[in-house]
Amino acid sequence: MAKRPVFEDVSDPAATTRPVTSTGIIDAAPKGARRAIKVWLIVLFVMVASMIALGGATRLTGSGLSITEWAPVTGALPPMDQAAWEAEFEAYQQIPQFSEVNPDMDLAGFKRIYWWEWAHRLLGRAVGLVWAVGFVVFAATKRIPAGWTPRLLTLGGLGALQGAIGWWMVHSGLQEGMVRVASYRLATHLGLAFFILGLIAWYVLLLGRSEADLMRARRAGEAKLFSMSTGLMHLAFVQILIGALVAGIDAGRQYTGWPTMGGEWIPEAIWDPTLGWRNLFENPALVQFVHRMVAYLLAIFAVVVWLRARRSPHPVTRGAFTAMIAMVVVQVALGIFTIIHGAPLGLALIHQLGAVALFVLIIRARHHARYPHETSIRGVVR
Repeated sequence: MAKRPVFEDVSDPAATTRPVTSTGIIDAAPKGARRAIKVWLIVLFVMVASMIALGGATRLTGSGLSITEWAPVTGALPPMDQAAWEAEFEAYQQIPQFSEVNPDMDLAGFKRIYWWEWAHRLLGRAVGLVWAVGFVVFAATKRIPAGWTPRLLTLGGLGALQGAIGWWMVHSGLQEGMVRVASYRLATHLGLAFFILGLIAWYVLLLGRSEADLMRARRAGEAKLFSMSTGLMHLAFVQILIGALVAGIDAGRQYTGWPTMGGEWIPEAIWDPTLGWRNLFENPALVQFVHRMVAYLLAIFAVVVWLRARRSPHPVTRGAFTAMIAMVVVQVALGIFTIIHGAPLGLALIHQLGAVALFVLIIRARHHARYPHETSIRGVVR
């Protein structure tokens, strides 16, 4: 066998063009319209958050029972003439809220509360329409990423369920002896709204990064921090439900002192033997007391989670938890300020929107604990 020079060119001209190396299954899978669906979900997020705020205004203005029937299609149009307005007012006059709370209300006063409830229901219909149109367009053009169809259908199903629960809630206030909706039904209605909002927020965060990126990031996830932030999210959700009970019976307007309640650390009226287990839903002293105690517990737990997050090696994760703890401070201050001023409409709505912001920031921090952004010596890899 002949010897070859050490530096002889042994390249094969025919092999200069090499086949492209095939990528993994994740990279080869159809990506779908991730960015477009993300924008669509952000629109839905804003609409649902607006629904929560408008629903709070409807409750605080006592407007939720002004429309006494559930007409998903025909109810989209308000009364168009004087006769129609008078018919709506006459229907309202048949329920206990009118005879026991608003017996002196005239047609002009009825119109003021009617528009709040009508706007709330109209926005709910708009949310359903935006979801339906978006889903049909993305499905018909086959632009939904693999595995996302069940998730998006779930949002639509939850939205339909929310409409039914809304009427179930309103119907409770139309019964004999009721002058407002049942507080536990209000809490169910608000709780589902926050569940939908949180689900949309999680989906938006997932769609903000590729599947391959999420797969790599998950391997670097911080299991302990993720578990702690999950617990914090659940506790925040419980606090939101208790806040709905407070709003449902106007408990926030009955004890306006802080840090005591009516000059007492534990109010004497905290338990009414005649109510029994219904104290949990109908006793303003107990409901507000529980809301305050859970708020303190939530704040303490949030600090513990934040201190744990400070040890994270990922700057974006640390920043997400710092934003969360800052909102905790703001929300606690808003709650105190709202209570000592007797929960006026403006402050109460700001406090409710603060709950939205805090809940979403907890979800965002939880997402970063599960899927941290890669960090190199040059900075964060996005």
